[in-house]
Amino acid sequence: MRGLLIRTLLPLCFCLVPLLAAALVAVAIPRDATAFFIVNIGAMDSLILGLGALLFALQMPLCWRALRWRGTGFDESADRWVNHLAQAAEWFPLLGLLGTVGGILQTFSSITPRIEPHEIIQKYAPAITATGAGLFMAFVNILPPWMVILGRELIVALGGGQPAQPLAAQSMAAQPAAGDAR
Repeated sequence: MRGLLIRTLLPLCFCLVPLLAAALVAVAIPRDATAFFIVNIGAMDSLILGLGALLFALQMPLCWRALRWRGTGFDESADRWVNHLAQAAEWFPLLGLLGTVGGILQTFSSITPRIEPHEIIQKYAPAITATGAGLFMAFVNILPPWMVILGRELIVALGGGQPAQPLAAQSMAAQPAAGDAR
């Protein structure tokens, strides 16, 4: 029973957390804001959401694999890719900012002396929606690798062991100190 818990149930629960957190954030956004976003979705929003969904879909099986206990430790074969994909998530706010600048430029280029307020709002919408899409995708895509780190520590603690040293601390401990002849 304990093996089933550590090898299957806990990794599954930790892999569900990012999905549930994304759903919770999406549901918490006010309905009018969500409706505005959907009506005004643009090319940059589609790009951000599509890339973000793809990145998330790539991360989840790797995180599942990284959280699985194999023999005497975790399956670390996916760690490199989990780290690379986590770094890729950092680009979403920048893509959102690029869309924001584009939307602002579009708005300013269309302003004439007789422009109606609803036209300004319609032209400015891509600026706001791109920012929102970029922030949402960054949030969604930083959760899976974070859950691997947290999940591993909790699984080890629940298994009765000591959490493993971070990789950086292990490599520093393996190097001789200055002036130390080994």
